[in-house]
Amino acid sequence: MTNLLVRPTKPDADGRVLNVTPASAGWTYVGFEVLRLAAGQTLARETLAREHCLVPISGEAVAASGALTDIRLGGRTSVFEGSPTSLYVPAKSSWSLRAQTDCEIAVCSAPADGRLPARVIPPEEVGQETRGKGTNTRYVRNILPDTSPHAESLLVVEVITPGGHWSSYPPHKHDTDDFPRETYLEETYYHRLKRGSGFAMQRVYTDDLSLDETMAVHDGDVVLVPRGYHPVGAPHGFDLYYLNTMAGPIRQWKFTMAPDHAFLTF
Repeated sequence: MTNLLVRPTKPDADGRVLNVTPASAGWTYVGFEVLRLAAGQTLARETLAREHCLVPISGEAVAASGALTDIRLGGRTSVFEGSPTSLYVPAKSSWSLRAQTDCEIAVCSAPADGRLPARVIPPEEVGQETRGKGTNTRYVRNILPDTSPHAESLLVVEVITPGGHWSSYPPHKHDTDDFPRETYLEETYYHRLKRGSGFAMQRVYTDDLSLDETMAVHDGDVVLVPRGYHPVGAPHGFDLYYLNTMAGPIRQWKFTMAPDHAFLTF
């Protein structure tokens, strides 16, 4: 295991099974947690100087933030069942959860000033788009894309990659603060496998190979992408989901493709 691969642990007192912070990742912007709550369990959190996006992974919970109350998050038993109802919570505020069933909730976070209101992000707003072709086909759900004005720093997206397909491919990077050509964005990949078993592959590498890590990822693992290209492969028979959290100094997704793959369609 490298320091780019984070595996889940037993739930702590708050139900947290994954916890990536800027300090633990050695970077500046992105934070990511997964909470595994038992039916009836409650949790409250202050956002402080960070905005949060709560994304239900499975099960159902009732959320509240500010004037928003009794927000039903979830309803899907699996991330492969469709787009979620998510909740955006600004910095300098708070949120609470009450688990209606056993559930898992992802918490994506990034620095913010608290300029925006709390907001429900419904499934019909997220939708699903098809990207790529052939064995590069995957299905993208844009929860907080860079085209949305409803976040200060965060970019949040879900991707379904069928078994036998590549994703985040052709290889691309966003590690240089050179807008509008490219933007610096830190990124986490939270992986789930439809069968709950097996593995997928993710490589994170730079042009000079000073960073070059290839990891077998299992159901529930997180991969950190501090810089470099980061393609993902799903073996035949093992459909793959991942939840991306990105953030950086400019809230735009501008990337550069690997030179030797530039002839391919993104």
